[in-house]
Amino acid sequence: MPVGDMGKPLLGHQNGGSDPSLVPGTSGRTIGVLGSGDFARSLSMRLVCSGFKVVVGSRNPKRSASLFPSAAEVTFQADAIKKTDIIFVAVFREHYTTLCDLSDELSGKILVDVSNNAEINHHKESNAEYLASLFPACTVVKGFNVISAWTLQSGARDGNKQVYICCDNQEAKRAVGEIAHMLGFTPVDMGALVSAREIENIPLRLLPAWKIPVFLALGLFLCFYTYNFIRQVLHPYILDKKNKFYKMPVEVVNTTLPCVAYVMLSLVYLPGVLAAAFQLYHCTKYKRFPDWLDQWLQHRKQIGLLSFFCAALHAVYSLCLPMRRSHRYLLLNEAVKQVEKKADAWVEEEVWRMEVYISFGIMALGLLSLLAITSLPSISNSLNWREFSFIQSSLGFVALVISTLHTLTYGWGRAFDESQYKFYLPPTFTLTLLVPCVIILAKLFFHLPCMNERLRRIRKGWERGRPTQNLMETL
Repeated sequence: MPVGDMGKPLLGHQNGGSDPSLVPGTSGRTIGVLGSGDFARSLSMRLVCSGFKVVVGSRNPKRSASLFPSAAEVTFQADAIKKTDIIFVAVFREHYTTLCDLSDELSGKILVDVSNNAEINHHKESNAEYLASLFPACTVVKGFNVISAWTLQSGARDGNKQVYICCDNQEAKRAVGEIAHMLGFTPVDMGALVSAREIENIPLRLLPAWKIPVFLALGLFLCFYTYNFIRQVLHPYILDKKNKFYKMPVEVVNTTLPCVAYVMLSLVYLPGVLAAAFQLYHCTKYKRFPDWLDQWLQHRKQIGLLSFFCAALHAVYSLCLPMRRSHRYLLLNEAVKQVEKKADAWVEEEVWRMEVYISFGIMALGLLSLLAITSLPSISNSLNWREFSFIQSSLGFVALVISTLHTLTYGWGRAFDESQYKFYLPPTFTLTLLVPCVIILAKLFFHLPCMNERLRRIRKGWERGRPTQNLMETL
Protein backbone atom coordinates (compact mmCIF):
# COMPACT_ATOMS: atom_id res chain seq x y z
CA MET A 1 0.00 0.00 0.00
CA PRO A 2 1.50 3.43 -0.87
CA VAL A 3 2.86 5.51 1.94
CA GLY A 4 0.60 8.40 0.94
CA ASP A 5 -2.46 6.33 1.82
CA MET A 6 -1.38 6.04 5.44
CA GLY A 7 -3.34 9.17 6.26
CA LYS A 8 -6.55 7.17 5.83
CA PRO A 9 -8.14 6.08 9.11
CA LEU A 10 -8.54 2.45 10.08
CA LEU A 11 -11.19 2.97 12.72
CA GLY A 12 -13.82 1.25 10.65
CA HIS A 13 -11.84 -2.00 10.46
CA GLN A 14 -12.32 -4.54 13.20
CA ASN A 15 -10.35 -7.30 11.53
CA GLY A 16 -8.87 -8.06 8.16
CA GLY A 17 -11.11 -10.89 7.09
CA SER A 18 -13.31 -8.99 4.65
CA ASP A 19 -11.06 -6.11 3.65
CA PRO A 20 -8.54 -6.75 0.83
CA SER A 21 -6.44 -3.79 1.99
CA LEU A 22 -5.53 -5.76 5.10
CA VAL A 23 -4.00 -8.64 3.16
CA PRO A 24 -0.21 -8.59 3.57
CA GLY A 25 1.97 -8.01 0.53
CA THR A 26 3.78 -11.03 -0.83
CA SER A 27 7.12 -9.24 -0.70
CA GLY A 28 6.53 -7.54 2.67
CA ARG A 29 9.05 -7.86 5.45
CA THR A 30 8.00 -9.86 8.49
CA ILE A 31 7.65 -7.83 11.68
CA GLY A 32 7.06 -9.32 15.10
CA VAL A 33 4.88 -7.87 17.85
CA LEU A 34 4.99 -9.12 21.44
CA GLY A 35 1.86 -8.19 23.35
CA SER A 36 -1.89 -8.16 22.86
CA GLY A 37 -2.94 -4.78 24.24
CA ASP A 38 -4.52 -1.82 22.46
CA PHE A 39 -1.21 -0.53 21.11
CA ALA A 40 -0.15 -3.97 19.85
CA ARG A 41 -3.46 -4.42 18.03
CA SER A 42 -3.36 -0.95 16.44
CA LEU A 43 0.30 -1.36 15.45
CA SER A 44 -0.37 -4.76 13.89
CA MET A 45 -3.25 -3.36 11.85
CA ARG A 46 -1.14 -0.43 10.60
CA LEU A 47 1.76 -2.75 9.71
CA VAL A 48 -0.52 -5.06 7.77
CA CYS A 49 -2.02 -2.11 5.88
CA SER A 50 1.50 -0.95 5.00
CA GLY A 51 2.35 -4.23 3.30
CA PHE A 52 4.26 -5.92 6.10
CA LYS A 53 3.78 -9.50 7.21
CA VAL A 54 2.96 -9.47 10.91
CA VAL A 55 3.46 -12.23 13.43
CA VAL A 56 2.10 -11.61 16.92
CA GLY A 57 3.54 -13.37 19.95
CA SER A 58 1.05 -14.01 22.74
CA ARG A 59 0.99 -16.15 25.86
CA ASN A 60 -2.55 -17.19 24.92
CA PRO A 61 -2.81 -17.04 21.10
CA LYS A 62 -6.22 -18.71 20.91
CA ARG A 63 -7.83 -16.05 23.08
CA SER A 64 -5.96 -13.16 21.40
CA ALA A 65 -6.37 -14.21 17.75
CA SER A 66 -9.81 -12.62 17.37
CA LEU A 67 -8.46 -9.24 18.47
CA PHE A 68 -6.00 -8.93 15.60
CA PRO A 69 -6.45 -8.63 11.83
CA SER A 70 -6.93 -12.03 10.25
CA ALA A 71 -3.97 -11.25 7.97
CA ALA A 72 -1.69 -11.23 11.03
CA GLU A 73 -0.42 -14.53 12.37
CA VAL A 74 -1.03 -14.93 16.10
CA THR A 75 1.08 -17.59 17.76
CA PHE A 76 3.11 -18.30 20.88
CA GLN A 77 5.90 -15.86 21.74
CA ALA A 78 8.71 -18.32 21.07
CA ASP A 79 7.34 -19.22 17.63
CA ALA A 80 6.83 -15.54 16.72
CA ILE A 81 10.39 -14.63 17.68
CA LYS A 82 11.83 -17.30 15.39
CA LYS A 83 10.05 -15.88 12.32
CA THR A 84 11.39 -12.31 12.40
CA ASP A 85 14.45 -10.20 13.11
CA ILE A 86 12.64 -7.02 14.19
CA ILE A 87 10.30 -7.31 17.18
CA PHE A 88 8.13 -4.62 18.75
CA VAL A 89 8.00 -5.19 22.50
CA ALA A 90 4.52 -3.87 23.38
CA VAL A 91 4.47 -4.91 27.03
CA PHE A 92 4.88 -2.94 30.24
CA ARG A 93 8.28 -2.57 31.89
CA GLU A 94 7.08 -4.70 34.82
CA HIS A 95 6.58 -7.63 32.44
CA TYR A 96 9.98 -7.52 30.73
CA THR A 97 11.27 -10.25 33.01
CA THR A 98 8.63 -12.65 31.66
CA LEU A 99 10.62 -12.68 28.42
CA CYS A 100 13.85 -13.79 30.08
CA ASP A 101 13.03 -17.45 29.37
CA LEU A 102 13.23 -16.52 25.66
CA SER A 103 16.75 -15.07 25.86
CA ASP A 104 18.22 -17.66 23.50
CA GLU A 105 15.50 -17.09 20.87
CA LEU A 106 15.87 -13.28 21.17
CA SER A 107 19.64 -13.35 20.75
CA GLY A 108 20.71 -11.18 17.80
CA LYS A 109 17.23 -9.69 17.30
CA ILE A 110 16.29 -6.00 17.09
CA LEU A 111 13.90 -5.12 19.92
CA VAL A 112 11.82 -1.96 19.55
CA ASP A 113 10.74 -0.71 22.96
CA VAL A 114 7.46 1.26 22.72
CA SER A 115 6.72 1.55 26.44
CA ASN A 116 6.17 4.63 28.59
CA ASN A 117 6.19 5.32 32.31
CA ALA A 118 3.40 6.57 34.53
CA GLU A 119 5.51 9.46 35.85
CA ILE A 120 8.42 11.57 34.58
CA ASN A 121 11.79 10.06 35.59
CA HIS A 122 9.99 7.37 37.54
CA HIS A 123 12.99 5.03 37.31
CA LYS A 124 16.73 5.68 37.48
CA GLU A 125 17.18 4.25 34.00
CA SER A 126 14.95 4.38 30.97
CA ASN A 127 12.76 1.43 30.03
CA ALA A 128 14.82 0.89 26.88
CA GLU A 129 18.09 0.78 28.82
CA TYR A 130 16.53 -1.61 31.32
CA LEU A 131 15.40 -3.85 28.46
CA ALA A 132 18.91 -3.73 26.98
CA SER A 133 20.40 -4.76 30.32
CA LEU A 134 18.08 -7.80 30.45
CA PHE A 135 18.95 -8.86 26.91
CA PRO A 136 22.57 -7.85 26.20
CA ALA A 137 22.68 -10.06 23.09
CA CYS A 138 19.90 -7.99 21.48
CA THR A 139 19.93 -4.55 19.87
CA VAL A 140 17.37 -2.33 21.56
CA VAL A 141 15.80 0.60 19.73
CA LYS A 142 13.58 3.14 21.47
CA GLY A 143 10.74 4.37 19.30
CA PHE A 144 7.01 4.77 18.66
CA ASN A 145 6.30 5.59 22.31
CA VAL A 146 5.06 9.09 21.38
CA ILE A 147 2.48 7.57 19.01
CA SER A 148 -0.82 6.52 20.56
CA ALA A 149 -3.01 3.60 19.54
CA TRP A 150 -5.56 6.15 18.34
CA THR A 151 -3.00 7.79 16.05
CA LEU A 152 -2.03 4.42 14.59
CA GLN A 153 -5.69 3.76 13.76
CA SER A 154 -6.75 7.22 12.61
CA GLY A 155 -3.63 7.96 10.55
CA ALA A 156 -0.76 10.41 10.89
CA ARG A 157 -1.90 13.99 11.46
CA ASP A 158 0.24 17.15 11.66
CA GLY A 159 2.12 17.14 14.97
CA ASN A 160 1.51 13.40 15.48
CA LYS A 161 3.64 12.46 12.48
CA GLN A 162 7.01 12.54 14.23
CA VAL A 163 8.45 9.33 15.67
CA TYR A 164 11.51 9.79 17.89
CA ILE A 165 14.07 7.00 17.56
CA CYS A 166 17.32 6.35 19.41
CA CYS A 167 19.73 3.43 19.43
CA ASP A 168 23.43 2.66 19.73
CA ASN A 169 23.39 0.72 16.44
CA GLN A 170 23.02 2.79 13.27
CA GLU A 171 21.79 -0.11 11.12
CA ALA A 172 19.07 -1.02 13.58
CA LYS A 173 18.07 2.62 13.86
CA ARG A 174 17.87 2.92 10.07
CA ALA A 175 15.73 -0.22 9.80
CA VAL A 176 13.22 1.01 12.38
CA GLY A 177 13.21 4.45 10.73
CA GLU A 178 12.26 2.85 7.40
CA ILE A 179 9.35 1.08 9.11
CA ALA A 180 8.16 4.39 10.59
CA HIS A 181 8.36 5.98 7.16
CA MET A 182 6.38 3.15 5.59
CA LEU A 183 3.70 3.62 8.24
CA GLY A 184 3.30 7.26 7.17
CA PHE A 185 5.29 8.85 9.98
CA THR A 186 8.46 10.95 10.04
CA PRO A 187 11.36 9.33 11.91
CA VAL A 188 13.50 11.69 13.99
CA ASP A 189 16.98 10.49 14.98
CA MET A 190 17.59 11.34 18.64
CA GLY A 191 21.03 9.75 18.84
CA ALA A 192 22.23 7.01 21.18
CA LEU A 193 20.09 4.87 23.49
CA VAL A 194 20.92 7.18 26.41
CA SER A 195 18.38 9.61 24.87
CA ALA A 196 15.59 7.12 25.61
CA ARG A 197 15.01 8.72 29.01
CA GLU A 198 14.21 12.04 27.36
CA ILE A 199 12.00 10.41 24.71
CA GLU A 200 10.01 8.55 27.36
CA ASN A 201 9.35 11.84 29.19
CA ILE A 202 7.87 13.53 26.11
CA PRO A 203 4.37 11.95 26.29
CA LEU A 204 4.16 12.69 30.01
CA ARG A 205 4.67 16.44 29.73
CA LEU A 206 1.48 18.47 29.85
CA LEU A 207 1.79 21.34 27.36
CA PRO A 208 5.38 22.25 28.30
CA ALA A 209 5.50 25.25 25.94
CA TRP A 210 2.28 26.65 27.45
CA LYS A 211 3.14 26.65 31.15
CA ILE A 212 4.86 30.05 31.28
CA PRO A 213 2.32 31.83 29.01
CA VAL A 214 -0.64 30.35 30.92
CA PHE A 215 0.79 31.36 34.30
CA LEU A 216 1.54 34.79 32.87
CA ALA A 217 -2.04 35.18 31.64
CA LEU A 218 -3.46 33.96 34.95
CA GLY A 219 -1.20 36.32 36.88
CA LEU A 220 -2.25 39.29 34.77
CA PHE A 221 -5.90 38.30 35.09
CA LEU A 222 -5.72 38.10 38.89
CA CYS A 223 -3.90 41.44 39.15
CA PHE A 224 -6.31 43.29 36.85
CA TYR A 225 -9.36 41.58 38.37
CA THR A 226 -8.31 42.63 41.87
CA TYR A 227 -7.63 46.16 40.65
CA ASN A 228 -11.03 46.40 38.91
CA PHE A 229 -12.79 44.84 41.90
CA ILE A 230 -11.39 47.54 44.17
CA ARG A 231 -12.47 50.30 41.80
CA GLN A 232 -15.88 48.99 40.68
CA VAL A 233 -17.15 47.07 43.71
CA LEU A 234 -15.21 47.89 46.87
CA HIS A 235 -15.03 51.67 46.37
CA PRO A 236 -18.81 52.30 46.08
CA TYR A 237 -19.49 49.85 48.91
CA ILE A 238 -17.13 51.59 51.35
CA LEU A 239 -17.85 55.20 50.45
CA ASP A 240 -21.49 55.16 49.32
CA LYS A 241 -22.75 51.94 50.97
CA LYS A 242 -23.87 50.68 47.54
CA ASN A 243 -23.95 46.95 46.92
CA LYS A 244 -22.21 46.37 43.59
CA PHE A 245 -21.08 42.81 44.23
CA TYR A 246 -23.38 41.55 41.46
CA LYS A 247 -20.81 42.95 39.01
CA MET A 248 -18.20 40.35 39.97
CA PRO A 249 -19.21 37.42 37.70
CA VAL A 250 -19.67 39.33 34.44
CA GLU A 251 -18.91 43.04 34.44
CA VAL A 252 -15.64 42.93 36.38
CA VAL A 253 -14.51 39.92 34.35
CA ASN A 254 -15.42 41.72 31.12
CA THR A 255 -13.40 44.75 32.21
CA THR A 256 -10.43 42.51 33.04
CA LEU A 257 -10.32 40.36 29.89
CA PRO A 258 -9.46 43.18 27.41
CA CYS A 259 -6.71 44.36 29.74
CA VAL A 260 -5.14 40.90 29.72
CA ALA A 261 -5.60 40.50 25.96
CA TYR A 262 -4.07 43.93 25.25
CA VAL A 263 -1.06 43.47 27.53
CA MET A 264 -0.47 39.91 26.26
CA LEU A 265 -0.53 41.17 22.66
CA SER A 266 2.04 43.82 23.52
CA LEU A 267 4.21 41.15 25.18
CA VAL A 268 4.31 39.31 21.85
CA TYR A 269 6.13 42.22 20.19
CA LEU A 270 8.12 43.57 23.13
CA PRO A 271 10.88 40.87 22.92
CA GLY A 272 11.41 41.76 19.24
CA VAL A 273 12.00 45.37 20.26
CA LEU A 274 14.40 44.29 23.01
CA ALA A 275 16.24 41.99 20.58
CA ALA A 276 16.66 44.84 18.08
CA ALA A 277 17.96 47.14 20.84
CA PHE A 278 20.34 44.37 21.97
CA GLN A 279 21.75 44.01 18.44
CA LEU A 280 22.09 47.77 18.01
CA TYR A 281 23.88 48.11 21.34
CA HIS A 282 26.38 45.32 20.60
CA CYS A 283 26.57 46.08 16.85
CA THR A 284 26.39 42.38 15.94
CA LYS A 285 23.89 39.62 15.36
CA TYR A 286 26.28 36.92 16.55
CA LYS A 287 26.16 37.70 20.28
CA ARG A 288 23.74 35.32 21.99
CA PHE A 289 20.60 36.77 23.54
CA PRO A 290 20.20 36.35 27.31
CA ASP A 291 18.41 33.13 28.23
CA TRP A 292 15.31 34.96 29.51
CA LEU A 293 14.97 36.85 26.22
CA ASP A 294 15.57 33.70 24.19
CA GLN A 295 12.84 31.88 26.13
CA TRP A 296 10.52 34.86 25.71
CA LEU A 297 11.02 34.85 21.94
CA GLN A 298 10.20 31.13 21.80
CA HIS A 299 6.90 31.61 23.68
CA ARG A 300 5.51 34.39 21.50
CA LYS A 301 3.13 32.08 19.64
CA GLN A 302 1.50 30.81 22.84
CA ILE A 303 1.29 34.32 24.29
CA GLY A 304 -0.39 35.55 21.11
CA LEU A 305 -2.93 32.73 21.09
CA LEU A 306 -3.83 33.43 24.72
CA SER A 307 -4.25 37.10 23.81
CA PHE A 308 -6.69 36.11 21.08
CA PHE A 309 -8.51 33.80 23.51
CA CYS A 310 -9.02 36.62 26.03
CA ALA A 311 -10.10 39.02 23.28
CA ALA A 312 -12.65 36.51 21.98
CA LEU A 313 -14.01 35.99 25.51
CA HIS A 314 -14.25 39.77 25.90
CA ALA A 315 -16.33 39.98 22.71
CA VAL A 316 -18.70 37.25 23.95
CA TYR A 317 -19.05 38.82 27.40
CA SER A 318 -19.74 42.22 25.81
CA LEU A 319 -22.52 40.77 23.68
CA CYS A 320 -24.04 39.21 26.80
CA LEU A 321 -24.03 42.41 28.88
CA PRO A 322 -27.53 43.55 27.76
CA MET A 323 -28.96 40.13 28.69
CA ARG A 324 -28.34 40.64 32.39
CA ARG A 325 -31.29 41.44 34.63
CA SER A 326 -29.25 44.16 36.34
CA HIS A 327 -28.71 45.88 33.00
CA ARG A 328 -32.45 45.89 32.30
CA TYR A 329 -33.24 47.42 35.70
CA LEU A 330 -30.63 50.13 35.24
CA LEU A 331 -31.93 50.84 31.75
CA LEU A 332 -35.50 51.20 33.06
CA ASN A 333 -34.32 53.53 35.82
CA GLU A 334 -32.49 55.73 33.34
CA ALA A 335 -35.55 55.80 31.09
CA VAL A 336 -37.78 56.91 33.97
CA LYS A 337 -35.34 59.66 34.91
CA GLN A 338 -35.26 60.92 31.32
CA VAL A 339 -39.05 61.00 31.17
CA GLU A 340 -39.27 62.92 34.43
CA LYS A 341 -36.68 65.45 33.32
CA LYS A 342 -38.16 65.63 29.80
CA ALA A 343 -34.60 65.95 28.51
CA ASP A 344 -32.99 64.68 25.33
CA ALA A 345 -30.66 61.77 26.16
CA TRP A 346 -28.76 62.09 22.88
CA VAL A 347 -25.11 63.09 23.38
CA GLU A 348 -23.37 63.53 20.06
CA GLU A 349 -19.85 63.09 21.41
CA GLU A 350 -20.72 59.84 23.19
CA VAL A 351 -22.46 58.49 20.08
CA TRP A 352 -19.38 59.08 17.94
CA ARG A 353 -17.07 57.73 20.62
CA MET A 354 -18.96 54.44 20.90
CA GLU A 355 -19.22 54.03 17.13
CA VAL A 356 -15.48 54.49 16.66
CA TYR A 357 -14.67 52.43 19.77
CA ILE A 358 -16.72 49.42 18.60
CA SER A 359 -15.38 49.70 15.05
CA PHE A 360 -11.75 49.60 16.24
CA GLY A 361 -12.59 46.65 18.51
CA ILE A 362 -14.07 44.63 15.64
CA MET A 363 -11.07 45.35 13.41
CA ALA A 364 -8.63 44.39 16.18
CA LEU A 365 -10.45 41.11 16.86
CA GLY A 366 -10.51 40.33 13.13
CA LEU A 367 -6.75 40.83 12.84
CA LEU A 368 -6.13 38.75 15.97
CA SER A 369 -8.24 35.98 14.43
CA LEU A 370 -6.07 36.08 11.31
CA LEU A 371 -2.90 35.90 13.41
CA ALA A 372 -4.27 32.95 15.38
CA ILE A 373 -5.34 31.02 12.27
CA THR A 374 -2.02 31.49 10.48
CA SER A 375 -0.12 30.25 13.55
CA LEU A 376 -1.70 26.81 13.15
CA PRO A 377 0.78 24.33 11.61
CA SER A 378 -1.59 23.28 8.82
CA ILE A 379 -1.94 26.92 7.72
CA SER A 380 1.58 28.19 8.38
CA ASN A 381 3.07 25.27 6.42
CA SER A 382 1.16 26.43 3.33
CA LEU A 383 2.71 29.93 3.52
CA ASN A 384 6.19 30.92 2.44
CA TRP A 385 8.41 32.79 4.87
CA ARG A 386 7.63 36.24 3.44
CA GLU A 387 3.87 35.69 3.67
CA PHE A 388 4.09 34.31 7.20
CA SER A 389 6.36 37.15 8.34
CA PHE A 390 4.08 39.77 6.80
CA ILE A 391 1.02 38.42 8.60
CA GLN A 392 2.64 37.74 11.97
CA SER A 393 4.92 40.77 12.08
CA SER A 394 3.42 43.56 9.96
CA LEU A 395 -0.27 42.80 10.42
CA GLY A 396 0.40 41.90 14.04
CA PHE A 397 1.85 45.37 14.64
CA VAL A 398 -1.19 46.89 12.90
CA ALA A 399 -3.38 44.85 15.29
CA LEU A 400 -1.46 46.34 18.22
CA VAL A 401 -1.93 49.88 16.88
CA ILE A 402 -5.67 49.36 16.30
CA SER A 403 -6.01 47.83 19.77
CA THR A 404 -4.33 50.95 21.16
CA LEU A 405 -6.80 53.16 19.28
CA HIS A 406 -9.62 50.97 20.61
CA THR A 407 -8.34 51.52 24.16
CA LEU A 408 -7.89 55.26 23.68
CA THR A 409 -11.40 55.75 22.33
CA TYR A 410 -12.71 53.74 25.27
CA GLY A 411 -10.91 56.01 27.72
CA TRP A 412 -11.53 59.25 25.80
CA GLY A 413 -11.42 61.95 28.49
CA ARG A 414 -11.66 59.66 31.51
CA ALA A 415 -7.95 59.88 32.22
CA PHE A 416 -8.42 63.60 32.99
CA ASP A 417 -11.63 63.17 34.98
CA GLU A 418 -10.93 63.43 38.71
CA SER A 419 -14.01 61.33 39.57
CA GLN A 420 -12.54 58.36 37.71
CA TYR A 421 -9.71 58.03 40.24
CA LYS A 422 -11.12 55.62 42.85
CA PHE A 423 -9.02 55.52 46.01
CA TYR A 424 -6.60 57.66 43.95
CA LEU A 425 -6.20 54.69 41.58
CA PRO A 426 -6.15 55.67 37.89
CA PRO A 427 -8.56 54.04 35.41
CA THR A 428 -7.44 50.55 34.38
CA PHE A 429 -7.00 51.39 30.72
CA THR A 430 -4.29 53.94 31.54
CA LEU A 431 -2.17 51.16 33.06
CA THR A 432 -2.52 48.93 30.01
CA LEU A 433 -1.36 51.68 27.63
CA LEU A 434 2.15 51.89 29.04
CA VAL A 435 3.84 48.88 27.38
CA PRO A 436 2.03 49.08 23.99
CA CYS A 437 2.84 52.78 23.61
CA VAL A 438 6.50 52.10 24.37
CA ILE A 439 6.53 49.36 21.71
CA ILE A 440 4.85 51.57 19.11
CA LEU A 441 7.28 54.42 19.73
CA ALA A 442 10.26 52.03 19.63
CA LYS A 443 9.02 50.53 16.34
CA LEU A 444 8.72 54.01 14.83
CA PHE A 445 12.21 54.83 16.10
CA PHE A 446 13.67 51.68 14.52
CA HIS A 447 12.00 52.58 11.21
CA LEU A 448 13.84 55.88 10.99
CA PRO A 449 16.15 55.68 7.92
CA CYS A 450 19.37 55.90 9.98
CA MET A 451 18.31 53.20 12.47
CA ASN A 452 16.64 50.97 9.90
CA GLU A 453 19.74 50.94 7.71
CA ARG A 454 21.98 50.13 10.67
CA LEU A 455 19.74 47.25 11.74
CA ARG A 456 19.61 45.95 8.18
CA ARG A 457 23.42 45.92 7.94
CA ILE A 458 23.78 44.19 11.32
CA ARG A 459 21.30 41.46 10.35
CA LYS A 460 23.26 40.91 7.13
CA GLY A 461 26.39 40.22 9.13
CA TRP A 462 28.03 43.59 9.68
CA GLU A 463 29.90 44.04 12.96
CA ARG A 464 31.56 47.05 14.49
CA GLY A 465 35.30 46.89 13.97
CA ARG A 466 35.02 44.27 11.22
CA PRO A 467 36.17 45.14 7.68
CA THR A 468 33.22 45.79 5.33
CA GLN A 469 34.79 43.74 2.54
CA ASN A 470 34.42 40.59 4.68
CA LEU A 471 30.67 41.02 4.87
CA MET A 472 30.04 38.60 2.03
CA GLU A 473 31.76 35.82 3.98
CA THR A 474 28.91 35.81 6.50
CA LEU A 475 26.12 35.48 3.96
